[in-house]
Amino acid sequence: MQKIVILDCGSQVTQLIGRRLREIGVYCEIQPFGRTPDVSDPDILGIIISGSPCSVREERAPQVDLEAFMGKVPVLGICYGAQYIAHRLGGSVERSLSREYGRSKLSVRVASPLLDGVSSPTQVWMSHGDSIMTLPEGAEVIASTEDVVNAAYQIEGARVYAVQFHPEVYHTKEGARMLANFALGICGCKGDWTPQSFIETAVAELREKIGSDRVILGLSGGVDSTVAAMLLHRAVGDRLQCIFVDNGLLRKDEFSSVMASYADMGLNVSGVDASADFLSALSGLDDPELKRKAIGRVFVETFEKAARDVKDARWLAQGTIYPDVIESAGVEGVASKIKSHHNVGGLPEKMHLKVVEPLRMLFKDEVRRVGRALGVKEELIGRHPFPGPSLAIRILGEVTPEKLSVLREADDIFMRSLRAYDCSGMGFHSASDPSLPAHNLYEAIWQAGVVLLPVRSVGVMGDERTYENPVALRAVVSTDGMTADWFPLPHDFMAAVSNEIINKVRGVNRVVYDISSKPPATIEWE
Repeated sequence: MQKIVILDCGSQVTQLIGRRLREIGVYCEIQPFGRTPDVSDPDILGIIISGSPCSVREERAPQVDLEAFMGKVPVLGICYGAQYIAHRLGGSVERSLSREYGRSKLSVRVASPLLDGVSSPTQVWMSHGDSIMTLPEGAEVIASTEDVVNAAYQIEGARVYAVQFHPEVYHTKEGARMLANFALGICGCKGDWTPQSFIETAVAELREKIGSDRVILGLSGGVDSTVAAMLLHRAVGDRLQCIFVDNGLLRKDEFSSVMASYADMGLNVSGVDASADFLSALSGLDDPELKRKAIGRVFVETFEKAARDVKDARWLAQGTIYPDVIESAGVEGVASKIKSHHNVGGLPEKMHLKVVEPLRMLFKDEVRRVGRALGVKEELIGRHPFPGPSLAIRILGEVTPEKLSVLREADDIFMRSLRAYDCSGMGFHSASDPSLPAHNLYEAIWQAGVVLLPVRSVGVMGDERTYENPVALRAVVSTDGMTADWFPLPHDFMAAVSNEIINKVRGVNRVVYDISSKPPATIEWE
């Protein structure tokens, strides 16, 4: 399969490069900067070197073996990548007199295949503290901003192109065109990567990897685990055993409703009640990372026990997707770790099952498109993402049965109200398929939930003073979970939900709405 290899030097937006390429039908793989691509592979048609939080002048700066591929396949350097190429080839990179961050106007100076069809000037997004002061021999400037002369350059004979801005972010208005020029024009990719082609490739790879072994997979009722199950089922058939674990941290009545939703899908599904084990492991823990690690540990232990009843089980399948991976671990100590995820954190060193993650390099919207291509019913495809640690990370502080009961009731009111509120004609689009209008608020929202806060506030009910907990409502829109904006819930809806929660949920006397975007916040509070 034709592909572009992206060498990740630690930028938090490296995954957006991959997203933009896949949006134009170009398959790509994101690899750590220290892993040198073997360009003798005829499928590798180009290399992209990403940005980084480091300076090329630092001792710990990521090092890329340029000699291994430069001159053999086209290369695109982005931000740090552009500076690294210039620095390694004899140019000079110095600290900028003033750090350039934000929107800038880029003017094209020399015709270049990278900028073919790009307006001049055009808006780009800068984010760097260093600047390329002099270019290496053989390089020429192709575009500049008011403050950065060498904003983009090329070494045409070597098919090297470099930009000091970020074409992958939405703020660069014509960044998608630039990446398409590189991938489709300069590299010659066909742009024929589709959900169906992913399915065909993934099924073949899973069959080769798993062989005649059996696989167990933890179903959650969410999009990721469901699509992973259907993909594996196509690859190995009845040798897949799905297990839905009641971890004691699920939403109200979720265990029974999820089991019912899988009844007609042809999957082998069994339920396991491990709620006591999870709640015991969480007892006394209030640090969010410790809670995630404890849940991850019990999750694996539970599946190790379940595997003993599945003859020849050698694999544990998980619905890990790329945002889980990028937030859970940085690149060799360069990218910052944001939080551990249920699927990728807490795994013990001596695990009795090997892990297979068929969706590991997909974004959420891609998972949904693959699911539709697999024939997964829309009621499952359109479900909101739900965190692996479940309600444990929507209770700030220690998790107790009493707090879980309060949160479940408040959450149930919020979810039912979102589904019941008719927003037809209000201009909202479906979060799971933006080409369709949303008929209710649940469809219009990417992810929603309630957070129980670890403080109490004074209230008045009737003639009595109350001293109870506030809850925060959270509802966001997103494309892939890497960035998100808060959703403008209608005022009459918020008033009704607040009134119902306070009146019906004993232990809550105040409701607030979280209007933070990601970044700087995250979607979940923990």
